[in-house]
Amino acid sequence: MTTERLASALRAAPPDRVALDDGDRTITYGELGLLLEEEADWLAARGERFALLADNGIGWAVSDLALHLRRLPSVPLPGYFTHGQLLHVLDDAGIDCLLTDDAARARELLAGWRVEGVSGRTGLTAFRRQLDFASRPPLPPGTVKVTYTSGSTALPKGVCLGAGELEAVASSLAEATATLGVERHVCLLPLATLLENVGGIYAPLMAGARSVLPAASATGMSYAGPDVPRLLACIAALAPDSLILVPELLRVLVLAAERGWPVPKSLEFVAVGGASVAPELLERAAAAGLPVYEGYGLSECASVVCLNRPGARRPGSVGRPLPHARVRIAADAEIMVSGVTMRGYLGEPPRAPGEEWPTGDLGEVDADGYVYVRGRLKNIFITSFGRNVAPEWVEREIALEPAIRHVMVHGEARPHAVAVVSTAPGGADAATIDRAIASANRRLPDYAQVRRWVRAPEPFSFDNGMLTSNGRLRRPAIVERHRTLIDGLYREELAS
Repeated sequence: MTTERLASALRAAPPDRVALDDGDRTITYGELGLLLEEEADWLAARGERFALLADNGIGWAVSDLALHLRRLPSVPLPGYFTHGQLLHVLDDAGIDCLLTDDAARARELLAGWRVEGVSGRTGLTAFRRQLDFASRPPLPPGTVKVTYTSGSTALPKGVCLGAGELEAVASSLAEATATLGVERHVCLLPLATLLENVGGIYAPLMAGARSVLPAASATGMSYAGPDVPRLLACIAALAPDSLILVPELLRVLVLAAERGWPVPKSLEFVAVGGASVAPELLERAAAAGLPVYEGYGLSECASVVCLNRPGARRPGSVGRPLPHARVRIAADAEIMVSGVTMRGYLGEPPRAPGEEWPTGDLGEVDADGYVYVRGRLKNIFITSFGRNVAPEWVEREIALEPAIRHVMVHGEARPHAVAVVSTAPGGADAATIDRAIASANRRLPDYAQVRRWVRAPEPFSFDNGMLTSNGRLRRPAIVERHRTLIDGLYREELAS
């Protein structure tokens, strides 16, 4: 697999064109090559395996690009990781050098590490520790990035990716949007998110475009939820050609547009992924003037696998596979992906590059090659009548009501489904939720309909452990926290 695509693209771009811009500083393509060489030399003298803990900005991007192009293994650290998760990752990946824009936090976190200098090109501080390199876990051959996701477990797991895989995905994304002439991508998601790292930095640079990297203080983004007025003002001021959103951010923009927020005329392409999106939300987005294209991917496949795109768009699907990926559906309806896949989980035996990966997602492919994702294989519940139900299908229908933030449907070994509903503070009243569920039930077969519901005592959020960082439900945690309420719904029925 070709691994020089990014370096070639940087050399080919017009030298006076801006490559990176964070509002305080801009770097042109002509400046970027030498800058990355110098930064890579500085980094190589300070460690062998790196972790990057910083806010969005040129410092993050230059460090990441220098590590990538020099093939120095690195781990982007999400800002939402707890103290314990950060220490776990540093030890699990055998990191000997941490790069950060928050030296005070690092000093508190890193007992026994010492400062190895501050980069004059990025402003990031390097902290280093001595390690017994012989005892640290080996990386699969060719690994340049280890991406950790919190998922639904306490300790995150490292996905090992090579340069060729990352650049193949970025090249596919650049090709997918080539007809739009995107010149200015604004990164709203944290750059430690693989999707924004690949789609928001590598793909624009592959296309000779500008990657705009505003800090969280400018975007209003946080893992607890965005500062909506600040987010809308930032988007309006930066006039992006393209954005990447998770479904909850799309919901925020749709509601804002429906209430009068003017969608920037510059906006040509809004990719949405990371979790399931209700078809009706996509319809509302289109009606509000948001050019939204749903996609599908996962870290184990180096991010994006499928994407709707100009000239190849089908509502309800996640698009066709991008050129680097191949998709087939197994006998049990599981989506299988090959072409670009991870080199292995850290600490586990290496995998052959491109080896087929069982995604754990249920889906189908139509006659024209469009892929449809129906839910998670492990999330399916079987009612006491023996009917299989993918809860995500039901939840998408119910969550179309704007006042309902999240809903979890449950029915394992029960005669029918019930729902735990999470609303925004001051959100939907009981009558509104009743109407939303009744409306959804009219679009669902009898065996999948929700017969009773209960309101969660507090909204589902990342902070209370009910959601992952990209807005997916932590189902086991929700069921455990609300077990008494769920059981009560079935007892009420028996008593009535």
